[in-house]
Amino acid sequence: MAKKPRVIVLRTAGTNCNVETTFAFKESGALVDEVHLEELFKGNARLSDYHIMALPGGFSYGDDIASGRIFANELRIRLGQDIEQFIRDKKLIIGICNGFQILVKAGILPGVFNPSAVDHQTATLTNNDSGKFEARWVYLKVSGKSVWTEGLKDVIFTPVAHGEGKFIPLNSEVLKKLDAEGQVAFRYVRADGSPSGYPVNPNGSTDDIAGITDPTGRILGLMPHPERHFLFTQHPFWTRLGKKSKLGDGARVFENGVNYVKKNLL
Repeated sequence: MAKKPRVIVLRTAGTNCNVETTFAFKESGALVDEVHLEELFKGNARLSDYHIMALPGGFSYGDDIASGRIFANELRIRLGQDIEQFIRDKKLIIGICNGFQILVKAGILPGVFNPSAVDHQTATLTNNDSGKFEARWVYLKVSGKSVWTEGLKDVIFTPVAHGEGKFIPLNSEVLKKLDAEGQVAFRYVRADGSPSGYPVNPNGSTDDIAGITDPTGRILGLMPHPERHFLFTQHPFWTRLGKKSKLGDGARVFENGVNYVKKNLL
């Protein structure tokens, strides 16, 4: 029997998108374990047993201090060496919404991860310009070079649901590097792919950035939820669109991750 890619979906108090994320990876052909962060701390689970680490959306630890901050500190301080090895082994990481916030605040994105660095953070995700929680469907322009985005349509349709989704790089040099190295994976746009302000950009992110990767393209973080448009029938207007594929715009993201593992790690 052929081996299957193994995915660890990390959760803790306040995580609430783990079921949808697990479903997406399972439907894409992976074996998936939902693992509480404490199980890794206790040694009851090992990151090295998996090919993909997924950090789903939610409000980990109630977003105390700032969204994703506590989870990020725990990853960097208590699991930093394991994550470094995971990345060196050319395995994959995806962080969605709260997961994106965690990856950025742990210093895993956008640059090379160094858990012992004092100045580990070179970007952040902070309060929406609107000052409120934004929940709607948005269009995303796909760009850059990443394992996760290969074969996606130029513009995809996914939902957002966040209060602290405004992406801000540390300075102009960080932003220039993201563009130069093809690390911007998604930007908020109109349906025709053109840029615009609020509400097309729901949070005020710099340069309309909705998702980024590390320089290798193997680590992806994004605020919108591809797992919530995994099936075509999750589209809010699906009954008006006629019969289409079973899968929605977000499915290819998860399929790409699983296919990468099959091709390169098994």
